[in-house]
Amino acid sequence: MEIPEALRDFSFVLVFLAAAGLFAMGPLILAYFIAPRSFGKARGEIYECGMPAIGSAWIQVGVIYYLFALLFLAFDVDVLFLFPVLLAYNKGYVWRDFVELLIFVGILSLVIVYAWCREVFTWKRKQESP
Repeated sequence: MEIPEALRDFSFVLVFLAAAGLFAMGPLILAYFIAPRSFGKARGEIYECGMPAIGSAWIQVGVIYYLFALLFLAFDVDVLFLFPVLLAYNKGYVWRDFVELLIFVGILSLVIVYAWCREVFTWKRKQESP
């Protein structure tokens, strides 16, 4: 019985998939056999940063932090886009590149306008309870 050429070529893909699976699962299996195990009553306790947990982990976080994260993300994307643009700038289409850059920065500046309108840049103090 002859194996068709397409199946023979597909066998290389299966070998690569098996190697990738071993590469991904190998460290987990190795850690299962090598890693030390601990037993005792403190095993189920919450442990973070070497200090015992005090209170509940479910606290309310202000929305202002999420808005700061969005601002950071917007400007992070801005920097990631501007580096390749600056490297390719002045290689032919100078005016078109300049206009595209202005449009991009203009759209990104809408993030600042949005944050300003939502009063993200003003810190409000918490009301202290008596």
